[in-house]
Order: sequence, then structure tokens, then C-alpha cells
Amino acid sequence: MFPQLSEKLQEVFKELRGHGTLSEANIESALRQVRLALLEADVDFQVAKRFITQVKEKALGETVLRSITPGQQVVKIFHDELSALLGGDAAPLRIEDRTRILIVGLNGSGKTTSSAKLARLLQKQGKSPRLVALDLQRPAAIHQLATLGKEIDVPVFTPGPGEGDVQRAAAAALQDEKPTDIDIFDTAGRQELDESLIQELKELKDFLEPQEILLVVDAATGQQAVSVATHFNDALAITGIVLTKLDGDARGGAALSMREVTGRPIKFAGTGEKLDQFEVFVPERLAGRILGMGDVIGLVEKAAEAVEAEDAARLERKLRTASFDFNDFLAQFKMMRRMGPLENVLGMLPGMSNMQGLSIDEKQLKRTEAIVLSMTKKERTHPDILNARRRQRIARGSGCTVTEVNDLLRRFDQMRKMMKSAGKMKNMLKQLQKLHR
Repeated sequence: MFPQLSEKLQEVFKELRGHGTLSEANIESALRQVRLALLEADVDFQVAKRFITQVKEKALGETVLRSITPGQQVVKIFHDELSALLGGDAAPLRIEDRTRILIVGLNGSGKTTSSAKLARLLQKQGKSPRLVALDLQRPAAIHQLATLGKEIDVPVFTPGPGEGDVQRAAAAALQDEKPTDIDIFDTAGRQELDESLIQELKELKDFLEPQEILLVVDAATGQQAVSVATHFNDALAITGIVLTKLDGDARGGAALSMREVTGRPIKFAGTGEKLDQFEVFVPERLAGRILGMGDVIGLVEKAAEAVEAEDAARLERKLRTASFDFNDFLAQFKMMRRMGPLENVLGMLPGMSNMQGLSIDEKQLKRTEAIVLSMTKKERTHPDILNARRRQRIARGSGCTVTEVNDLLRRFDQMRKMMKSAGKMKNMLKQLQKLHR
């Protein structure tokens, strides 16, 4: 997430931490580099200027300059100010009885997909959402929303054939009473802002009186995204922002500028194409990831969602008794995949976000999975029986070479030996504890 900005900031902080003591000149030099990094990342000029001024004021205080670890103190100041710039605390949705959420934005920003992702997230929270298709400009958008709703088992209201009046379609949706808590209205966009779009949305807002108006913005569009957000906010008084494509090569400027320029919180972030790659935007956690501190809390939450308690307990027993086999390997593999792209998962670990070679080869992971799936159940349970003939059959079945099969078996054997060693060490420690009682 924002790799270029993150890398440059971490280089600056590494240099700062290298100084035993800090002077005003050291801090001034570091702040100049940070300012350049922010501007290169497409952060609004005025936003970058205010941010640097606030950091400088705190970093030049006596508490920092006379601290035993001044470099660490400056990094903490950056983290706190970056969290504040991104909005401080997470901003929850305003949920009431029969809540109405209006989704707005330009074409291509990801409105329809974000509507479905939001519905899925609310569904997981125990709510009963409904999707309402109001993009009458593009019939394909109505079909797409209906398909996505079916995929996540959420009801979708679609207007009648030939319906061209948005307000009439919205009225029909409200009359079609369903046992749902929240209605999510997916509206039409344009290639660029125009008066007809704004007028249509204003009238729709007045008619629906929604509790939330969420603007969907593509994080990769940089300063244009900030301009779009400003115009939508001036016209509709939006209540929050949904940033999409944060998993791409976005330079980060849109996210860092949006809250400051519009005064509206970023409420959600899309972190991938899949419907479960959508999360509540927590400024403090994103600040930590940008500065290389990771997001351990977010990682734990992902793991809790992906791993069933019973599966985790069974795996823990297997690891403890060193009886781990390829069936367990496959189960663990699937658990990891449910947590999302492995690059994103590893990027949440402190110090891993900019580590060289972090890129995960998804094709290699699929080949590994194919090799294991090409084994019989008996072979997965007893890997020791995998002789040359069986390995050749597995290679043919998985579309891999025998060398790749051998490499996987070798790595798996090494892993099992490490587990046995860990088990022996634990037993030895238990014996030592008994001796000291």
C-alpha cells in the first residue's frame, strides 16, 4: 500500500534513528525530504505544507531534542500527525431503522462493486442489507449489481424494463417492502462531473433523505480524486468517502489529502477485486503501515475471520505433536488464502512492508496447491510412501516437473523436522521446570 511513499519515509526515519542526538538542522533536513516525498505522492500542496508545519512545531520541542531516543520520538510524532491527517479515529456508519445509504461517484470508480462489498460487510455484522439499482444510464450496471447480489445472497431491487426516471425507480424500491435493515442505492455516474449528474443526485437526495451519502473514489487518480471529492461534497454534503484500489500502485496522495481538503472522513477502503477485500478505514492502522510499523491488530482480525476456532485448535494439536501432514498443509494453505492476497497479509507485519523480495508469486502458490491436490488421501497422510513412481504420477497430474515435486517434499520434510525439534525443546523445558520445583 503506497510503496513509493512508504519506502521514502522509512529511509528518512532510518537516518534519523541513526543519530544519537538530534539537532534542529537534522530535523529540518528530514522534514525537507518528507515534504518532497509527500508532493511526489500527489499530496495536495497546502495539505503537505500544513502537515510539515505541525510536525516541525512538535519535533523541535525540548522533550524530543533532550530525549534518550530522539529519532524514535520524531517517528512517533509523524505517526500521530499522519493518523490525525487521515481522520483520527475510524468513522462508523450512522445506522438507524431502515437506514438508506446513497452511493455516488464517477464512472469507473467502483461504485457498483463497492455497493456489493458494503452489503457483504454489513451482512457479516448481522445486518440485513438490500441493494437497489438506480444506475439507469448503464443497463450493464443493473445486471452487474443483480449478479453480485446473488453471489453474496443479498436481495437486489431492479427497476422495470425501460424505466428512465431515477426518482420514480427509487419510489418503487421503497414501496417494495422487504424485511431488510439497510437499503444501499447504487446511482449513475459520468465520465466527468457535469451539471445534469449533480442535479439528478440532488433531487434523489432530497427524495430519499439518506442517513449516509458515500462518495466512491479511485485512489489511483491522485489530485483529480481530491477535486472530484470537493465538488461532490459542495453539491451533496457527503457523509463519508470510500477509497477503492488501495491495493494497486496508488501513490497515496488522494488518501492523505481527502480528509483534510473535504473535512469528510474516509469510512471504507477497497483492498482488492474480491468482494471480501473491503474493510473499515482505520487511520491509525494505515499510518502504521505507511511508516513500516505494520498493522498487527488488522492481521489478527483477518485471521479471526478466516480461521474457524475448531480448525485452529486441531492445527495447534497437530503442530504440538509433530504429526503435521499434507492434509493439514492443504487446510492451512486454504486458511491463508481466505485472508486475502498474501502480499497484503505480509505487508501488515511490522518491518515487512518494504522488504525486498516481498512480492509473492501467486502462480507458484497455485502450482504448490496443485501438487498436493494431485496426491491421494493416503499419500497426503503418509508422505513417506512417495517413491519415484508416485512422484512422477503427481508431477503429471499437477502439470509440474518431478523436480518441483521433489523440492516441495524436501521443504515439507525440513518443516516437520523443525516441528519435532520444537516439540523436544518444549519437553526439555518442562523437565527443567519440574527439577526446579
